[in-house]
Amino acid sequence: MAQEFPWWKKTTIYQIYPRSYHDTQGDGIGDLPGIIEKLDYIQDLGFDTLWISPFFASPQRDWGYDVSGYRKIAPAYGTMDDVDRLIDEVHSRNMKVLFDLVLNHTSDQHPWFLTSSASRDNPKSDWYIWQDGQGKGRPPNNWKAIPGGSGWHYHPARDQWYYASFLPFQPDLNWRNPAVKKEMFQVAKFWLDKGVDGFRLDIFHAIYKAAHFQDNPFHWSFVPKDDEYGFFTEWKYTVSQPEAIDLAHALRQLLDSYSPERFLIGEIFAEDSLIKKYLGDENEGLQAIFLWDLMDFAFRADYFWEVLDHYETCYPEPYTPVLVLGNHDSRRWIDRIGGESAKAKLISLLQLTARGLPVIYYGEEIGLPEGNIPARDSLDPVGQRYAWAPNWLLDALNLYVNRDNCRTPMAWNSAMGAGFTAPGTAPWLPFSADPARANVKDQSEDPDSLLNWYRTLLQFRSKTPALQSGSLLLLPRVLARKGVLGFIRQSDSDQYQILINFTTKPITVDLPGAKIKVQTGKISHTGYKLTLGGQAGCIARLADHRK
Repeated sequence: MAQEFPWWKKTTIYQIYPRSYHDTQGDGIGDLPGIIEKLDYIQDLGFDTLWISPFFASPQRDWGYDVSGYRKIAPAYGTMDDVDRLIDEVHSRNMKVLFDLVLNHTSDQHPWFLTSSASRDNPKSDWYIWQDGQGKGRPPNNWKAIPGGSGWHYHPARDQWYYASFLPFQPDLNWRNPAVKKEMFQVAKFWLDKGVDGFRLDIFHAIYKAAHFQDNPFHWSFVPKDDEYGFFTEWKYTVSQPEAIDLAHALRQLLDSYSPERFLIGEIFAEDSLIKKYLGDENEGLQAIFLWDLMDFAFRADYFWEVLDHYETCYPEPYTPVLVLGNHDSRRWIDRIGGESAKAKLISLLQLTARGLPVIYYGEEIGLPEGNIPARDSLDPVGQRYAWAPNWLLDALNLYVNRDNCRTPMAWNSAMGAGFTAPGTAPWLPFSADPARANVKDQSEDPDSLLNWYRTLLQFRSKTPALQSGSLLLLPRVLARKGVLGFIRQSDSDQYQILINFTTKPITVDLPGAKIKVQTGKISHTGYKLTLGGQAGCIARLADHRK
């Protein structure tokens, strides 16, 4: 009898940055009605699940990741009625929707913080992390913020310092206070009761800090790595405390009390051993956690072979690797391959056929390029912090500080406003390039476009159990060293072989008893041999393996 897999193991996720997706109010800012208008486009492509970045009430200093009201909607994005309609419209298409839930911190304009910061003896005085300093102008300890600089910020009304893992206007909640934990669980329940299918959990590993506020140990590296160390400190006491792992399991228990099944995917930076603790021995913690290896890809078969081998070794069933190449915090990957459509098709072929949960950031399906906004002109508060730094220094340190460039508006057509906003209206960020270079309308009409390739892959995956939830067997590494990545996906009913030639030269491989189902580039198949042209790839159905 075939194993029945939950919906989230088989799904494909499309991330939308609402401010940049589609503007229906004519103010240059994307909104919730704009997402609703584009649901048919997303469904037609073949995506099953939406992840929508925050649209809750916020001063918009970090564009929604600074929440000032968890049960309210920022007017620029719409109303609560729009949210209800969005959930209903998604479900009417038999799709799912995930909201971005920021549990670690709020805005410093949240009513909770305004109360907490007013005095040391108010009802919410310990809802945030407050400590006395070590003397005038000296913070409590050496804890750094994730983007750099001290995480401690002095507040004169209390004559104390509050801690912020990210930016100064995003004070961290004190999860060691039972009242905070209870209230945040109520926030989650509020949205689950409205029908949301789950949450993406923002910087989940930072939620708890050490209770005794010990100094973090020295580390030799200045450049941050995976939120484990950076700026000459090891982040031993500020991330991945044991209580965060307990919280992952408690949240899962909450979601498991709902039917139909709900889903949690966490943003966590940690070593594999810690990640597996968040997931649980039997995957009873968070269902999935973003894995970052593909974000730093080298365009080589051997590199991707190593990543898939690592995932198969460390995250076999019941775990599900998350296959992500870009998001709202990272440089758009199309630029890393020179904007070449042929290369992009190979990478998307890998992402949508390997065992795992594919997460695609809006615009990747058309090869939307990186913007060209200097840090000195940035609206991104991280970019503003580094406006003094020359580009050569940022590049040398591999620091991506101006996230505006990966958040530029979606291009729906090549007309003025690019179909994103009304003609003559200035978008909140400038377009990343001339929309005629990459837009939905033109690519929809081109059968050989990147967009139609994504559509082909997504729709083929949606009707192929072996690609949704089958096992993965890597072909020998010697083949990858020659330039071809190969692996087999197998279910109870089907077996498929995926072959991807990352070189520019034709390579011939053995492929007996197979039928090509999907291909990109030049491929010839005669007898037991298949020749992949330069930068070509395919999905081949193998002969019935049960006979």
